[in-house]
Amino acid sequence: MSEATRRWWSGRVGYEVYLRSFADGNGDGVGDLLGLAERLEYLAWLGVDLLWITPCFPSPLADHGYDVADYRRVAEEYGGDAALARVLDEAHARDMRVLLDLVPNHTSSEHPWFRASRSSRSDPKRDWYLWRDSAPDGGPPNNWVSHFGGPAWTYDEATGQWWCHLFLPEQPDLNWANPEVAEAFEGLIADWLDRGVDGFRIDVAHALVKHPDLPDLPPAASPAEAAPGDLLSVFDRFEHVYDTNRPGVLEVYRRWRAVAEPRDGLLLGEVYLTDVATLAPYVVDQDGLHLAFWFAPLDVAWEASAVREVLAAGAGIAEGAVAWITSSHDVSRAATRLGGPHRALVLATLQHGLPGVPFLYQGEELGLADVVVDPSQAEDPIAVRAGAYHRSRDVCRTPLPWEPGPGLGFTSAERPWLPMGPRGEADTVAVQRDDPGSWLQRYRALVALRKAEPDLVDAPLAWIDDVADGVVAYRRGTLLVAANLGASGATVDVPGAVEVAFASDGGTVLEGRALALPSDAAAVVRLGP
Repeated sequence: MSEATRRWWSGRVGYEVYLRSFADGNGDGVGDLLGLAERLEYLAWLGVDLLWITPCFPSPLADHGYDVADYRRVAEEYGGDAALARVLDEAHARDMRVLLDLVPNHTSSEHPWFRASRSSRSDPKRDWYLWRDSAPDGGPPNNWVSHFGGPAWTYDEATGQWWCHLFLPEQPDLNWANPEVAEAFEGLIADWLDRGVDGFRIDVAHALVKHPDLPDLPPAASPAEAAPGDLLSVFDRFEHVYDTNRPGVLEVYRRWRAVAEPRDGLLLGEVYLTDVATLAPYVVDQDGLHLAFWFAPLDVAWEASAVREVLAAGAGIAEGAVAWITSSHDVSRAATRLGGPHRALVLATLQHGLPGVPFLYQGEELGLADVVVDPSQAEDPIAVRAGAYHRSRDVCRTPLPWEPGPGLGFTSAERPWLPMGPRGEADTVAVQRDDPGSWLQRYRALVALRKAEPDLVDAPLAWIDDVADGVVAYRRGTLLVAANLGASGATVDVPGAVEVAFASDGGTVLEGRALALPSDAAAVVRLGP
């Protein structure tokens, strides 16, 4: 990366704060901005310096904040505008930058815009959303389906038309063909950046623009086998050529870029496209989004050639324009998904050495696995409404354990909003912070290495082909990153090696001119001139 292309986010390490489960500062059982402000010292100690905060706007919480009722202020349950101002001030004092989660594809059905739109066909806000007449048979206007199961349409008896929603009925989709919608978002983006926010993580960034004629979707060429009664799988049985990734969506971000650039704001897209050719246009010319998450690693098999292929594909999209993750609030935690916290750390090690911006999901640094949530305590609409408990996102959203004692330091309330599950003292920040061999200390060392070594940000990436089966390896300047995903130990030749700068297993060492890697372990080796 050249000096001309380096931006303030280059070299930073991100951290997703799932606000409702991070830290409860007012004792009501729900995480909030006061709790975050009180725990910023921990995040600074960990070394992360780019915080993504999940939605904190007023919301009826049909989808836990991703149904926004007011984009201009902070919900009182999270502490209001004053609490966010405190987080921004204290984060900036620690050289941390803060991203808000912006949800532009849809609003809450309780947003004043939609209330007005629903009030009458002639209301000025009617065309701010996607309204259509019934099909000839009296049913929905087309065959589109919701991510959460069922049709992507809900009928409004009062006005005799259907509104479109790619998610819940309480999340009506905005009409991005209306220039007034675009102007409204450009105004609120400017306002938040002027108030000290450093940028935005943009929810479902690829889905804003729809085909103007809203035609039926064709069936998927190779639909996945659906489990009986699994409503969510219906979405995957169509080719989403008219409702997502449409021509015109990049123009939205070009306009946002014109707002963000003078204010030095970051636009980071949740572009859930796992094909390089479809994702690349969002970032490759650097006239739209600054960064886009690369989600393919979330589905990769634990096999060396598959992992290398996915990582190489993401790294090749555009120089430094990919945000890397191994977990998020929408998928099973990496420790569960991959088969253990040691594997999660191996994948994180590989990602931390690649061009772009690596992110941790809260609790990943503690080696946390999923928590099974009983259906009687479920909160995720995927579980509660669709009945798809096997796909519930609650398992990765349970509260963060901070210290031994009642509520494990997350809350003083009698019970948190989601159960803590079987977490114990060994899972807590306090205990792991005092243990030199803990997962927390290993992740902290990995983050510190990323930030201390300019080559991991700026040096050319060179993949190493001549390696043993099961090994993934590459070089960045004076550093070599290697991981052994095989079932037995493997050796990596490292001529000119000086020292092991980081080892995921805490004990990997050089043996002469070779690095001996146990199974499911990764290391970063510092090389001589």
